[in-house]
Amino acid sequence: MTTDYQSLARQIIANVGGKENITSLIHCITRLRFYLKDPSQANTAVLSELPGVAGALYNKQLGQYQVVIGPAVTDVYDAVIAQLGPSYAGGEVQAQADAPAKVSKPTTALGWLGYGFRLLIGTITGSMIPVIGLLASSGILKGFLTLFSQNLHWIDPASTTFVIINAMADSAFYFLPILVGYCAAKQLKSDPITVAAIAGVLVHPSIVALWSAPTKGMATLMGVPLNAEFFGLPIHIPQYTYSIFPIIFAAWLARPIGNWLKKHLPLALRSIFQPLLTLFIVVTVVLVLMGPIISFLSAGLAAGINALVTFNEAIAGAIIGGLYQCLVIFGLHWMVIPIISNDIATTGHSVLNGLINFTMIAQGAGALAVWAKTKQANLKGLSMAGALSAFAGVTEPAMYGVNLKYGRVFWMANIGGALGGLAAGLMKIDMFGFTGSLIGFPSFFSAKNPFNIWAFVIASVITLVVSFTCVYLWGFKDSDVQAAKRAEKKNLFKDAIS
Repeated sequence: MTTDYQSLARQIIANVGGKENITSLIHCITRLRFYLKDPSQANTAVLSELPGVAGALYNKQLGQYQVVIGPAVTDVYDAVIAQLGPSYAGGEVQAQADAPAKVSKPTTALGWLGYGFRLLIGTITGSMIPVIGLLASSGILKGFLTLFSQNLHWIDPASTTFVIINAMADSAFYFLPILVGYCAAKQLKSDPITVAAIAGVLVHPSIVALWSAPTKGMATLMGVPLNAEFFGLPIHIPQYTYSIFPIIFAAWLARPIGNWLKKHLPLALRSIFQPLLTLFIVVTVVLVLMGPIISFLSAGLAAGINALVTFNEAIAGAIIGGLYQCLVIFGLHWMVIPIISNDIATTGHSVLNGLINFTMIAQGAGALAVWAKTKQANLKGLSMAGALSAFAGVTEPAMYGVNLKYGRVFWMANIGGALGGLAAGLMKIDMFGFTGSLIGFPSFFSAKNPFNIWAFVIASVITLVVSFTCVYLWGFKDSDVQAAKRAEKKNLFKDAIS
C-alpha cells in the first residue's frame, strides 16, 4: 500500500471529475463513498489502476461513487478532505441539502419508496460504520473471555478479574445506543451531544431497572407488561441497552425539534433551554410511543431471521455462503449489519452471522490461490494483502483488487463458501460475537455447546480447501490479467453496476 496519501488523494479527486464534481464524501471500513454531481465524469478504469486503489464502481442504488482503498481508507479520506476542505465531509442528507437542484425527486409511489429506502440505508450505514471496528474488537475480547473462563478455566467467572474484563468486552454493546446516537446525530445533522444524552437516558440504570423488574401482577397491553407510568399514563419500558433503531429515530426527531427551538427561543435562553427541551420532548416521544414500537419490531425481526435461518440451516448456509458476497459488490451488505447487531442484542447470538463468516474465508482463500499461482510480482503482493484482509474479516481488498477483476476467481471461491456454509448449517453452528472470518474464531466458543468451535474449524477447513482448489485449478491463470485490463478499458464493470 502506498504511503504517499496526498498524491493518491490528488489523483482520486481528479479522476472522480474534480473538486467541482464532488458534493460530499464519507467512508466506511474500506471505501471512499463520493456523492457526485455527475457520476459519468468519473474515470473508473484509471482509478482502478492507481497504486493504493483496489477498485472503483458507481452504486446507483445508493447514489454513491465508491473507491475501494482497504485498511488505509481513513488515511486516504483525511488526505482527500484536507485537499477538498472540511465542508465536503458529510453524508447523503448533507449532499441533498447542499445541492437540491441536482437531486431529481421521485414522481411515482414506487420511486418515493426507493428514495426513502436509500435514505434509510444511508442513515443506518452512516450511523453504524464508525462503531463497527469497536464492536468487532469487543466481540473478539468476549470470545476470548468465554474461552479462558468457561473452556480452559483459567479465569474464575466469580472473580473481579472476570468482572473487569467482561466490562471491557461488554461496554461497547451495552452503551451502543450512546455510540450510535452520537454518530447518527452527526449523520442527520442533529446535535450529537444532546442525542448522546438522550441515549444515556435510555441506558440509565434506573430505566434498565424498570425493564428488569419482576412483572407479575402488572397490567398488560396485548400481553406486554406496562411496567412504568409517565404522568399517570401506563407505558412499557423495553430493554434499550444493545439497541440501535430507537436512538436512530431519536436522532432524526431531534433535528427538527432542535431547529424549531433554535428559531423561536430568545438568544439569552437558547444555550440552556434548547438542549433541555429537545431532550425532554424526544425522550418522552421515544419512551412513551416510538421506543416500545421499534423495540417490538426489532425483536420480531430478530426472531423472524432466526426462525428463517434455522428452519433449514443447511440450505440457508449453502445459499448465504454462495451468494452473500454479491451484496458486497453493491455495498448493500451494510444493511445487514444492523440486523445482525440487533439479532445479537436481542438473542445473544446470531446464526446468520455465523453463516456469513464462511463467505469471508472463501474470498480470502480465492485470493490466496491467486497468490500461489501467479508469477506476476505486483499481483502476488496484492493478492496476499487481500487474502490477509479477508481472513481478518474485511473482504473488499480481495474482492476488488483480485477476485472480481478475474471473475472466475470470485465464483470459484463462492463454491467453497457454499459448501462451507452447508457444512456449518448441518452442524447447527451458532455465533456469539460480531467479528467474522478466521480472526473471529473466539466468537464461536460456547459454554453450552463445546462442539460449536469444532463446527467452525471443520467448516472453515472445508471452505479453505474447496475455495483454494477450485480457484487454483479452474479460476485463474496469468493470461486473465491482460484480459481484465482490456475489459476495464471498456468500462464493462461500471456499466454492469449502473
